[in-house]
Amino acid sequence: MAHINLLPWRETLRKKRQKDFGMSVLLALILTGAAAGGVHFYIEDMISHQGARNGYLGQEIAIVDKKIKEIQDLEKQKAQLIARMNVIQSLQGSRPQIVHLFDELVTTIPDGTHLTKLDQKGGAITLNGVAESNARVSAYMRNIDTSAWLGGPSLQVITSTERSKGIFTLTAKQIDRNKEKGDQQ
Repeated sequence: MAHINLLPWRETLRKKRQKDFGMSVLLALILTGAAAGGVHFYIEDMISHQGARNGYLGQEIAIVDKKIKEIQDLEKQKAQLIARMNVIQSLQGSRPQIVHLFDELVTTIPDGTHLTKLDQKGGAITLNGVAESNARVSAYMRNIDTSAWLGGPSLQVITSTERSKGIFTLTAKQIDRNKEKGDQQ
């Protein structure tokens, strides 16, 4: 029995093991490649899905931006309308002012005095006129000072000529009684 040769059997076993090892390595490489490909496609799918979500968000943001612009335009229109309404209300509130002004001009002017020119800028009134004497101008200023709708008389110029006794220019302020009532409330 000493002469039994086991080498061919070992050689076939070695070749079979090498072949099995090669198949295992090949199978492992195929599985690794498949896993890497699967992971790659999964990640690509996730990226494309996220890109679609980002695109949807971009569209929605564009829609919201349009709505915001419309709201801003509406706010501008609202502010313009409110400004117009305030102007109209102030005009409506100041409507009786001119009536009171002319009424006070008539009631405050003393005899022997008449006005030649009236100029109003806002609440400031400039009165030009002719008086028989300086005392009449003083009386006119006192009457303006005690008036309910006029106040703050200030004599600017008074001159005398041969034809007329006193040509005067004075300023006064128109008092808005409606504002005073609103301030007290």
